[in-house]
Amino acid sequence: MASIESITLDVADPTAAHRFYSAAFGLDTQLRLRASEAPTTGFRGFTLALTVSQPATVNSLVDAALDAGATPLKPAAKSLWGYGGVVQAPDGTIWKVATSAKKDTGPANRQIDEIVLLLGVEDVKASKQFYVGQGLAVARSFGSKYVEFAAGESSPVKLALYKRRALAKDVGVSPDGTGSHRLTIGGDGGPFTDPDGFAWAAAAPAPTP
Repeated sequence: MASIESITLDVADPTAAHRFYSAAFGLDTQLRLRASEAPTTGFRGFTLALTVSQPATVNSLVDAALDAGATPLKPAAKSLWGYGGVVQAPDGTIWKVATSAKKDTGPANRQIDEIVLLLGVEDVKASKQFYVGQGLAVARSFGSKYVEFAAGESSPVKLALYKRRALAKDVGVSPDGTGSHRLTIGGDGGPFTDPDGFAWAAAAPAPTP
């Protein structure tokens, strides 16, 4: 089964971005950074979501991100599905931190249970068929609205598809945007480019610290 092995973000300053992600979310091996000045404006068509166990952990990670220089897009708050907040990293990447739990069961921590890459696509059904053809297995599907693929046993990231406008609305930004996604997905099925221009590359070994 094809799966995501790495996520690479194009950033202007990899050193500064690494410092931010380490301080904000404690991410290191799960995320790769590459120096790039590829032009981009507005919404880049994707978000990264961190799923955690309880509201206190959401607050801990969101507060750490804001302290490290992130911009708030949606303050952490309760909703019908749980509790979560959205921030934008200094490099422009949008991050959602969320939990399905509405009450705390222990002290706040920084434990991330799951990383989900949500791609905003124009046609969810067509993109679903495309990715199934690339070897990804569907875990959950809600017609033309949302699709979630099963993650491989060794994969640190799960892939999901969402309508582009719905994804932008969910994180509190305009759906308009042009230029590079500034994202490369590393997987065992690459290289290829999907119908919405998201590039996949053959997964490379993790860089030596």
